Amino acid sequence: MKSANILAAAAVSALLAACSQPQTPDDTSAPAPETDTEPRVVNVYSARHYRSDAAVYEAFTQATGIEINLIEANGDQLIERVRADGARSPADVIVTVDAARLHRAEEAGLFAQTEFSEFVPAVPANLVDPDGYWIGFAKRARVIAYSSSRVQPGEIETYEDLADPRWDDRICVRQSGNAYNQSLLASIVARLGEDEAEAWAAGIVDNMARPPQGGDIAQIQGVAAGDCDVAITNHYYYALMANSGEAANRAAAGAVTLFFPNQDSSGAHVNISGAGIAANAPHPEEAREFIAFLLTPDAQRMFAEMTNEIPVVEGVEWDNPTLEAMMPFTGDSRNVSELGDHNATAQRIFDRVGWQ
Repeated sequence: MKSANILAAAAVSALLAACSQPQTPDDTSAPAPETDTEPRVVNVYSARHYRSDAAVYEAFTQATGIEINLIEANGDQLIERVRADGARSPADVIVTVDAARLHRAEEAGLFAQTEFSEFVPAVPANLVDPDGYWIGFAKRARVIAYSSSRVQPGEIETYEDLADPRWDDRICVRQSGNAYNQSLLASIVARLGEDEAEAWAAGIVDNMARPPQGGDIAQIQGVAAGDCDVAITNHYYYALMANSGEAANRAAAGAVTLFFPNQDSSGAHVNISGAGIAANAPHPEEAREFIAFLLTPDAQRMFAEMTNEIPVVEGVEWDNPTLEAMMPFTGDSRNVSELGDHNATAQRIFDRVGWQ
């Protein structure tokens, strides 16, 4: 009510001031001064479909007055749409998940090179494309979930351990076409080389408890149901289940232990959600303001609380006990752009070892 009263008082004052101006013969004939009433807009093409994003978009418009025109599609469809539109594309910002898809968009020439230095060191350098095409705004880790009753703490310490024959018929995992698995294997190629990465992938295939199927939640459910003892998943799917309003999801999460591998060596595999300014953006300044807003404390908090993603900006406070319980952890410090660089190699390895 206080703000409404202030606005009302201001309106009355303005009206009184206008009425008190002396009238001249020219007053009625003079044309009204031209004003720039063109609304500010930004066209956001996004492969994300999370409720946190809707909240961030609303907060952005409230803070800046810039309206968002949102176009949503899955990652590959989104890239193809912008590519097909070419110079006619109205896209200002391209948002997608996983470094592999960011790499594909970059290779297709969809991003404009941007000076992101003003956002660093707020964002660690390894989460920013070294050529300035995109920047990460939320992190996700690919981790291991194991049965709390059938696997003892310490039995698994690294991703490499999963290829050991003792896990024969005990692993649940998604199909090779999944971008998260592609980036995980790409990270192993970057760390260990193609030959060792292929030996690891072949070991996982040998140890699968069932053919690859379903999403990450299905892998956790498989462990809880006894179909397998170990699963590879993204951390936020576990948090989503643990915070779920459905008792079955909470029970499944409660039956597993989440583990961040390679804490004494390379660190857990880290991936991102990222954004870049489109190569033919009609509103580049608004696009820059939008990306900057994704890195504000309010937006970072929403990603942590509503999507269970890990903020890229240090020191952000959030209220999510499940996510907080996972912190801190050591993540792989290599630049995530390398995941895209090795994605094609990872796909060839999957094909050679018969990972469906």
